[in-house]
Amino acid sequence: MKRVLITGGTGFVGANLVRRVLRDGHEVHLAVRRPHQAWRISEVMSDVRLHETDMRDRESVRNVVEAVKPEWVFHLAAYGAYSNQTGIERMVATNILASTALLDASAELGIEAFVQTGSSSEYGYKKHPASEEEVIEPNSHYAITKAAATHYCQFTARTANIHAVTARLYSIYGPYEEPTRLIPTLIAHGLRGQLPPLVSPRTARDFVYVDDAVDAMLHIAARKSITRGRVYNICTGRQTTLDGVVQSASRLLNITASPRWSTMPGRSWDTDIWVGSPALLEREAGWSAKVDIEGGLKRTADWLCDNPTWRRFYDTGIFGEMESKD
Repeated sequence: MKRVLITGGTGFVGANLVRRVLRDGHEVHLAVRRPHQAWRISEVMSDVRLHETDMRDRESVRNVVEAVKPEWVFHLAAYGAYSNQTGIERMVATNILASTALLDASAELGIEAFVQTGSSSEYGYKKHPASEEEVIEPNSHYAITKAAATHYCQFTARTANIHAVTARLYSIYGPYEEPTRLIPTLIAHGLRGQLPPLVSPRTARDFVYVDDAVDAMLHIAARKSITRGRVYNICTGRQTTLDGVVQSASRLLNITASPRWSTMPGRSWDTDIWVGSPALLEREAGWSAKVDIEGGLKRTADWLCDNPTWRRFYDTGIFGEMESKD
């Protein structure tokens, strides 16, 4: 059993990581901000220990790390990945200052493993499957701050000689995702025989089912032979266009409605090529994604159908007295 500290544990990927780590029998501690929304982990709240802290305050972060004395740290707290998360100051505070504070405190403690989440947007626009060795060209303020955190993680791993690694996430989807995101919106509408407004059918992403992403991070933490400071793509190596996703959902959910393409405004980062190379993680750690897009859509739809309370929440935005906010 490991003593595990997780930041961002009330977020989408973090909530899935929390559940997996609990199932694996580990002791789970969450560093959370004040105030925090915990609707994603309401069902397991009694099984974790919460530590309210200002992640931007180095002394506060150090106090939490010293109190928990974690063996593994997973740093998932981030700001700016969603279009409604704007403001460079908060991105710098969350993605850079908080990351450096947590890395430094973890290095002082001499933890076994530190895994932080990066972003595929650090690469910028590539016309091929991006690999970890190539030059990054961040395409947004958010991407720039995540790239800075990646560099600091590499620096700390080298200078403090700790097992610190960046897991560069592609497009993660699955249970507990923000209801306004593509996949949950598509499935919630699809279960009613409808399709939501859509952007261009050519928009593409490397979609990764959340269980695969969580498994990759745990695999990295447990693999002590991994080069310290490494960056690994958490991707499938296969991109799917929005048209492909809609076709898969329509087959799965028997949707007969016709797609209304380009009835939703595109985002500045939308592109028809967005895919990562999984070769390095496969070669060095023996990990590869197991769930394809059709399988992941089915698992997500089954989760909603098997959990009426969550399905109502994704349909209406009402879950008890909690709002659908992170």
